[in-house]
Amino acid sequence: MLKDLFIGLSQNEFLNSAAKKYGLKLGAQNVVAGTNLDEAIQSIKELNAHGISCTVDNLGEFVYKKEEAAEAKKQIIEVIEAIHENQVDAHISLKPSQLGLDIDYSFCLENVREIVERASRYGIFVNMDMEDSKRLQPSFDILDELSKEYNNFGTVIQAYFLDAEEDLKKYQNFRLRIVKGAYKEPEEIAYQDKNDIDANFIKLIEWHLLNGKFTSIATHDHNVINHVKDFVRANNIPKDKFEFQMLYGFRKDMQLKLAGEGYNFCTYVPFGHDWYGYFMRRLAERPQNLNLVAKQVFTKKTNTVIGVAAGAFLLGRLTKKRKK
Repeated sequence: MLKDLFIGLSQNEFLNSAAKKYGLKLGAQNVVAGTNLDEAIQSIKELNAHGISCTVDNLGEFVYKKEEAAEAKKQIIEVIEAIHENQVDAHISLKPSQLGLDIDYSFCLENVREIVERASRYGIFVNMDMEDSKRLQPSFDILDELSKEYNNFGTVIQAYFLDAEEDLKKYQNFRLRIVKGAYKEPEEIAYQDKNDIDANFIKLIEWHLLNGKFTSIATHDHNVINHVKDFVRANNIPKDKFEFQMLYGFRKDMQLKLAGEGYNFCTYVPFGHDWYGYFMRRLAERPQNLNLVAKQVFTKKTNTVIGVAAGAFLLGRLTKKRKK
């Protein structure tokens, strides 16, 4: 139920708009690395100083016009230029929907191509985040097309999909980020039980560590992290074959600890005003994340706002059911 709640909140345009306006007052600065590029670069420099690399996400939701997608492309290219100019240890994460996938496939492809080409000039890696199932195959199509021209492009495998292992093996020669998955998907195509998702997550990580190019292990779960540590030691897998990834603002002490132990560590650094949908999906992906940031983010005022929003969302769901 919590997952459904957070997914529903993430897709509510009114709440996204309101959060964009009042985000900083609600404590959003604790989960996003600034609202503008200068603030994001400063946050990256601070993480780099602790031996932590970064993947940067210029946040954006609900892109339905070509002008909006073109502006998002322009902003991402500005991020690439800033990474190069400041010589920080960072790469790019992008979402095809932000670049026009829901408008026109060819238009989106050219936007992503321009970003990957610019990043390629500077030796900067670009990771294509995966979204919900309806966008899955078009996103893989973009990867297939652009990998013919560029080798600085990778993607994400979501462990809750039944076909995840097949996709993992198809793209084993790519740098891949492996995650559990953060969208609500039907049982025909995705595991529903947490234990099944967790087991597949571990299975995919182990396979790619043994057979893949480079593995980004995206988790805040110390049990998974400890399992991976034991696995790489037992199988003599060098540390330059993988990295751990966590979100900005989550488990900061563990991030520093892993980097201090000599593991490659990358923090997912989102920035911008459009933070709400991103944050709700992170809570949907793993409701325990709520506990990880509760003291940093949730004040009495924040709880009141989110409580009202959640109540409105649930009321809307109940009303719809009664009308059916």
